[in-house]
Amino acid sequence: MDSAVLWQRYQDWLYVHADLGLYLDISRMRFDEFFLKAMLPKFEQAFEAMETLEAGAIANPDEDRMVGHYWLRNPDLAPTPELKAAITDTLDAIDAFTTKIHSGTIKPPNAPRFTDILSIGIGGSALGPQFVSQALAPVDAPLTLHFIDNTDPAGIARTVADIGDRLSSTLVLVISKSGGTPETRNGMVEIEAVYTAKGLNFPDYAVAITGIGSKLAAIAQQNHWLTTFPMHDWVGGRTSEMSAVGLVAAALQGIDIHAMLAGAKTMDDATRTPDLYHNPAALLALAWYFAGNGKGSKDMVILPYKDSLALFSRYLQQLVMESLGKEQDLDGKTVYQGIAVYGNKGSTDQHAYVQQLREGVPNFFATFIEVLEDGNPNGIEVEPGITSGDYLSGLLQGTRQALYDNQRDSITLTITTVTETTVGALIALYERAVGLYASLVNVNAYHQPGVEAGKKAAASVLSLQTQLVQALQGAPEPLAIADLAIAINQPDQIETIYKILRHLAANHRSLSIIGSFGEPQTLKVAWSA
Repeated sequence: MDSAVLWQRYQDWLYVHADLGLYLDISRMRFDEFFLKAMLPKFEQAFEAMETLEAGAIANPDEDRMVGHYWLRNPDLAPTPELKAAITDTLDAIDAFTTKIHSGTIKPPNAPRFTDILSIGIGGSALGPQFVSQALAPVDAPLTLHFIDNTDPAGIARTVADIGDRLSSTLVLVISKSGGTPETRNGMVEIEAVYTAKGLNFPDYAVAITGIGSKLAAIAQQNHWLTTFPMHDWVGGRTSEMSAVGLVAAALQGIDIHAMLAGAKTMDDATRTPDLYHNPAALLALAWYFAGNGKGSKDMVILPYKDSLALFSRYLQQLVMESLGKEQDLDGKTVYQGIAVYGNKGSTDQHAYVQQLREGVPNFFATFIEVLEDGNPNGIEVEPGITSGDYLSGLLQGTRQALYDNQRDSITLTITTVTETTVGALIALYERAVGLYASLVNVNAYHQPGVEAGKKAAASVLSLQTQLVQALQGAPEPLAIADLAIAINQPDQIETIYKILRHLAANHRSLSIIGSFGEPQTLKVAWSA
């Protein structure tokens, strides 16, 4: 297209939300009027499905749950007075707790105030808080936030070392809906041991964010932890940032959580509009559908051109891929749906994978996240009349044009500045876009059987390890791997048995080794304890 046609297309498809200072441009996606007309009936159905969802329909049949993260930023929409009260009471409790922590009314036994937060959680219990913290936490935040988001002993030890002498003034948030999430449970057990070894009473530092009546709630109550905040069963992990999961840590860091909720509410209002042309989430879903032909055949590359938004792509990985990555559709038909998401930040990617985006396999569409305000009013000129921020803007515009010139599609999402309001709006925008797209491709965005299958498989490996140790402890002589597999009646699991033994040996777990793990066929093992 020539420049005049492109300019007109830009104007035709530009969405602007003046109150949020947000612009959405899908003009560089090459769909035509025939595609658009074919999609309109699908969007009518998607808008109806979303309205039913928000009214309280059971959207997660596997767990018989409603999906109500939208109610978190507008409690008046909750379908019952009890749910509305649960939301508002939780917000009041977060505000009151934050005030007491900041004032020193609630304080550690041996320090005048808490100085740090250690958040223990995984998946949505970590990705949202991490993204929001990097985007919004002030430089002089009243508490510094740290994370344990994996069951990696070295990572846990590194985090503890980073906290150092401030452990005695560090508040611990343990986040798990069920209280049985292994990674979070492991982090809690390890950190409690660290506190105990330092002569500190862990309950004096601990806060639970968990489901009502969960295992973790019982532990917190029995051991007199500082307090507990609820995780409601109608809020999924990947949409939990606006619940206590994300709001407690954000408020403690001095982030205005009410402005974040207000931004999300404003975006929710905009994305309820049952009009494709004036609904930014619907426009995103339209672009995604076109890019991958409704089958996710192209990856979504997220390129935020602002350091504070660098973790947005990681946050969206879970939101998009866990929501849309489904083997079966709502009719039970095998469809293998999903959209792969990856990204880093601009202009870092100018020197990383933009070369492939421009000239390599055309298996993606890009989303540029632009922030108009540079964020440094005292920025100097690095060249006559040119600032570093001008360079950043130029690199974004240039890359967008270079991709389009080589037949690579892109979306550009622009905000004026990074604030609590705009971050809340971004989160709400993508939550709604995922929900609408799921309806377009006829999948359930609000359950995750594949995740549960992975957890069950991991549990079976650990059960197998227990059987192995018991068999070795009772064996009178060293056993070959094949013989050990037969001894525990698991001959089909010989490869997993080998890998379990190799891990135990690498960590000096009382195994006596005859031979080498490099030659499994001659290896024999015994229990040496």
